[in-house]
Amino acid sequence: MYPFPQTIAPALRTHIDAQTAFLNDMSKSMFSSFQQMCDLNIQLVQTMLEETTLASKQVLSTDRQSELLSAATARTQPTTEKLRAYQQHIARLAADAQVELARVTEQHVQNTTRTARALADEVARDASEQTERGLRAQQETVRQFSDPFIRPGNGAAQPQASGSTGQQQSMPPGQQQGSKDQRATTH
Repeated sequence: MYPFPQTIAPALRTHIDAQTAFLNDMSKSMFSSFQQMCDLNIQLVQTMLEETTLASKQVLSTDRQSELLSAATARTQPTTEKLRAYQQHIARLAADAQVELARVTEQHVQNTTRTARALADEVARDASEQTERGLRAQQETVRQFSDPFIRPGNGAAQPQASGSTGQQQSMPPGQQQGSKDQRATTH
């Protein structure tokens, strides 16, 4: 059940569908970028573990200190190159993700804007109609209160005749009986 009148419900549904499609495509794009980033991180960790294992084997298999230093310096160059490649991959992934998000936004912005405008027009039209109805009802109420003797359909109310019967009719019921009792005792 929508909190809007039935006339607005189709426009609201169309706008919600457009927004949902936009958000779904954005989340798919972001998830894909996140997945690529995770894959790249896993690949980096695997490469670094392999490099560490090779460096450890070389360090453990050396007999002299000079071989130890040369083994350590020989492994720093490939590790540096791999870290630089990792940074380049991250930059490329970030640029690709930004291009993909811009493409998705461009694809959905026209439809989302159109449905939002249609929804706003429907809400404004319905609000003006309801305001008009409320204003007419208030005017009718004010008109009825300003002249209480006008009854719809009957015309003007008939004024009551003044006299003893009119006075008795306008008195509350308890006073009417009291005045009858007074007349009976005085006669």
